[in-house]
Amino acid sequence: MKKTGLILACAALLAGPAIAADPATIDWSKVPTTTVPLFYPGQSSYQWLHSKDHPGSKRVAAGKACRSCHDGEEKDMGEDLVKGGPLEPMPVKGKDGFKELKVQVAYDAKNAYLRFQWKTLNDFPGIAHPYYRFDGKEWKGYGNPKLDKVVQDGTQPGIYEDRMSVMIDDGKVPNFAKQGCWLTCHNGERDMAKLATKDQIAGNALFKEIKKGDVRKYLPATRTAENAEWQSGKSMTEIAKIKAAGGFLDLIQWRAHRSNPVGMTDDGFVLEYRNADAGKNPFSSNMNKETHMPKYMWDATKAGYKSITADQVRKGEHFLTIEKNAVAFDPKAGWKEGDMVPKYYTTRTGSEGSAADNGGMGTWKDGMWTVVMTRPLGLTNADDKSLKAGKVYNVGFAVHDDNITTRGHQVSFPRSLGFGAKADIEAVKLP
Repeated sequence: MKKTGLILACAALLAGPAIAADPATIDWSKVPTTTVPLFYPGQSSYQWLHSKDHPGSKRVAAGKACRSCHDGEEKDMGEDLVKGGPLEPMPVKGKDGFKELKVQVAYDAKNAYLRFQWKTLNDFPGIAHPYYRFDGKEWKGYGNPKLDKVVQDGTQPGIYEDRMSVMIDDGKVPNFAKQGCWLTCHNGERDMAKLATKDQIAGNALFKEIKKGDVRKYLPATRTAENAEWQSGKSMTEIAKIKAAGGFLDLIQWRAHRSNPVGMTDDGFVLEYRNADAGKNPFSSNMNKETHMPKYMWDATKAGYKSITADQVRKGEHFLTIEKNAVAFDPKAGWKEGDMVPKYYTTRTGSEGSAADNGGMGTWKDGMWTVVMTRPLGLTNADDKSLKAGKVYNVGFAVHDDNITTRGHQVSFPRSLGFGAKADIEAVKLP
C-alpha cells in the first residue's frame, strides 16, 4: 500500500483559511454520495459542438442540453475518443477514457466542503511537476505534459501534476447549465484544433490589451463572431460590463503539486481568458528572469538535499515550500549536470487576496485520491461566485490524471448543486 501524507498540508506550520469545521473530522458517511461520470473529450470544442461535424448540432442550436442526448453514454464516448480519430490527432498511449467521480458536499454557517474521490490510472500519486535541470552550463526545463510533442517523440519525459477542477455558475452564464465546459473550450487554444500562432495573437487587439501570449479558456459572450472564434474579441470595456453583471465562471483548481502542499486550491475565473483571482496564488515560478537561474533551492538542513536527480522524481514528495524547506538559490553551491529543482515553489503566507480564499486537502491511498475543497460562503469579491444556503448552482467537474494538462482531462456534463435546495447534488447542512 502506498500513501502520501499530503492531507497534513503543513497544518502545524502554515496558517490556512479560517474554517468553522475541520474537513478531516467531518463524518462523510452521513453525507450522500453522487457518482458523476467523467469522459475524455478530445478536441470537441465549442465550435465543433455547433458545426456540421457534430451530429447533434441542430439540437444544440435548438437549445437542447448535452445530457438530453448523451446521459449514460459517457463511458462509451470517452473510450472511443481516447483511441484517436478526427477529435484526437495525438492519442496518448494507455490513457483511460472514463472515470467515475464520487462527489459529496456539506456546509455549515461559514463554509462549503466539497469532497471528491477518483481512481488514478497509475499506482502512484501524480504529485510530480516539471523541473529545472542543470545541463552543466544552464538551467533548462525538464518534463512536460503527455500531450506535448516533446513527450510523444521521447525528447522529454511525461511529468505533470494531478488536478481536480470545479467550474461554478450561479445562473448568469448563458447555456452553461446545458453545455458546461464546452462553453469554455475553443479552437485556437493549446492542444486544440487550429492552434493560434504567436504572430496571430500578437496582432490581435484584445490580446494586446490583456497582454497574453496564448489562447486559453474563454466564454462566447466575450466574442463578437457568431461562432465565438477567439480572434473576435470584444473591447475590455464591454467585457468589464459582462463581469460586473456576473457573467463569468468561477474556476477552483486543486493541484497535487502547486497547491496541496500548503493546504489550498487556486482560485480563478473564466471570462475573456482563464484568469487568476485578484491577489497572489499559492504557487509561483521558480525562475529568475534576470539571472536565468532558479530563485530557490531546497534547504539541505531541512529537506536533506539541495536538489534531486531524474531517478528520484517518483521517490518521495519533492515540494519546494517557502515556509518549510526553501532557501535562496546559491549559484556557487557546486551544481553538477543533472541536478534538478522544481519549476514552481509554494507558499501559504505569501498567498493573499481573493486568490487565497479556498482551502484544499488531498490524500492518495491504494490508487485513489480523496480531495476536500473548503470554500467560504457569502464571498463578495468581484471575481467569485457567492455560495449561499437556499441557492442552486450549475457545476462542471474535471480530473487531470497521468501527467497531462489542457484538454487531456476527463470531464463531466454539467450538474446542479443545491445548498438546502433540490438539485442533482444536494449539500448536507452540518450540525
